[in-house]
Amino acid sequence: MSEENTAVGIEPWLREILRCPVTGATLVDAVGPEGQPELHSTDAENPLAYPVRDGIPVLLADEARSLR
Repeated sequence: MSEENTAVGIEPWLREILRCPVTGATLVDAVGPEGQPELHSTDAENPLAYPVRDGIPVLLADEARSLR
């Protein structure tokens, strides 16, 4: 299986339940500024990006970066 630059490798059932640990907002697949996979929070007031490393979302507030 080849690696892709998106978070699409996450199982669909897991994608349905993942939420931003800071705001509780839904997370969507995205690509970071250097082409790495990320999950972006859909929160309008505090949008955050979380890294996906080796297909595993790192949903730690300390690892998030602001999208503003």
